[in-house]
This record gives sequence, C-alpha cells and structure tokens, in this order.
Amino acid sequence: MLKRRLSKEEIGERGMAIYRENLQNQLEGSLNGQYVAIDVETSEYEIADEPHLASRALRNRLADPQVFVERIGHRAVFRAL
Repeated sequence: MLKRRLSKEEIGERGMAIYRENLQNQLEGSLNGQYVAIDVETSEYEIADEPHLASRALRNRLADPQVFVERIGHRAVFRAL
C-alpha cells in the first residue's frame, strides 16, 4: 500500500523546486501541455498526455514514490498526490 511520507505542502514545494531547477528548461517548448510526474525524493520523472498516466507510469517504475504533477509550460502547480 502506498503511503504519503511528506505533507502535500512539502511535496508541492519540493516538486516545484525540482521542476524549476532541473526540468523546466529542457521540457518546456516541445512538450508544452503535457504532464510531468516527479518523485520528489529521487527526482525521477515520467511524462504523459494526462496527469494520471504520468503518475501511473512513475508508480509502476518506482516503489512508493512521493508524486508531484505539473503541467508543462503552465505557471501554476497542478497538484501533489
């Protein structure tokens, strides 16, 4: 069973920092409108056309990730799962 080890706020803060510092420049432009799911503990990520598909791909690949989802090319945080 998946367990949240971090608060939604901490997942959001960490996820946004990882996105801005490590992924934003390489993903924005060609992938705008898609979703990136990021494990905030490892910085591993998956990209998909829908948020649930990106999250599912990350959860299938990693054991119990702490997932943050962002829509690529948009200014607002999407959600912390």
